Amino acid sequence: MSIEGQKTVVVGMSGGVDSSVSALLLKQQGYRVIGLFMKNWDETDPVTGACTSAEDFSDVEQVCTQLDIPYYGINFVQEYRDLVFTEFLQEIRLGFTPNPDILCNKWIKFDVFLQKAKEVGADYIATGHYCQTDGTHLIKGKDPLKDQSYFLHAISGHTLEKVLFPIGGMEKTQVRRLAQEHQLPVFNKKDSTGICFIGERNFTKFLSQYIPMESGEFRTLDETVVGKHCGACFYTLGQRRHLGLGGPGPRWFVIAKDITRNVVYVERGEHPALFSSTLSADRITWIAGTPPVFPLQCKAKIRYRQADQACTVTMGEAGLIHVRFDVPQRAITPGQAVVFYQDQVCLGGGVIVP
Repeated sequence: MSIEGQKTVVVGMSGGVDSSVSALLLKQQGYRVIGLFMKNWDETDPVTGACTSAEDFSDVEQVCTQLDIPYYGINFVQEYRDLVFTEFLQEIRLGFTPNPDILCNKWIKFDVFLQKAKEVGADYIATGHYCQTDGTHLIKGKDPLKDQSYFLHAISGHTLEKVLFPIGGMEKTQVRRLAQEHQLPVFNKKDSTGICFIGERNFTKFLSQYIPMESGEFRTLDETVVGKHCGACFYTLGQRRHLGLGGPGPRWFVIAKDITRNVVYVERGEHPALFSSTLSADRITWIAGTPPVFPLQCKAKIRYRQADQACTVTMGEAGLIHVRFDVPQRAITPGQAVVFYQDQVCLGGGVIVP
């Protein structure tokens, strides 16, 4: 029975240590905690034949039973396919390199999940993200190696009013130590890596189930043919692995792509064409709800775990923004996110366009 006036929090639980400790901390703080497992992808492990989501839900059951909190599993597979995976495939076909984790956070974890939590009368939702909030601003997590504000830049400040990040002020080592001290069965569970529905599998092999391979040419910038590839859409700027190009000299890197002609341009080493001082972006989200005053002097990153880079942001036409970096950036990739910061506060971001 809950205490009168006690706030209810629904915790998005993945079966990992971060969300488990989040639930632990919230219960210790006096909240009425409910665990909710979101099944977003329906597939079996190609090696063991086991359903990976079933294994994760089993971990959620064990943790919630130990914490003595109710828990539920909800199937969001269709919503995930409609709102995330379909757009992901569309972007890949166009030759871009989208980030499905950002789409998942925007449309599933902080939208569909929030609506479900409201239906059961929750005051807040909580996740195991390494971020912080004061109810209005999105703030970097304390652990600089784990900060996940880059992936959450597309949620709104209005949504943040209903979100708690219990471990945002902790470092990962503290989280694991706390889990072990309270004998949570997932204290040493390996962190998940890679795109959620691909995991550690071969990216091209997975995508070929949905996008047919089409042989094309690797060319240098002077149009010299140096090899064959399986489809330009399967490669990303700056890529050096799995190209199948050898020979003496420095490693080959993807420099550019021509999707219409199915050509992937490559050069050896850190070629100057890999670097640029400018980019444009659309689909802009400002967490405050309104754009800042331009020109905006701030810092930005164009990939997760990149150090913040000083830049100037200006407004363009047709909803575009333009970014000029103080120092040229390597492999600015269409489809990826550019995310803006003032000190520790995440201002928002957008999607890089060609």
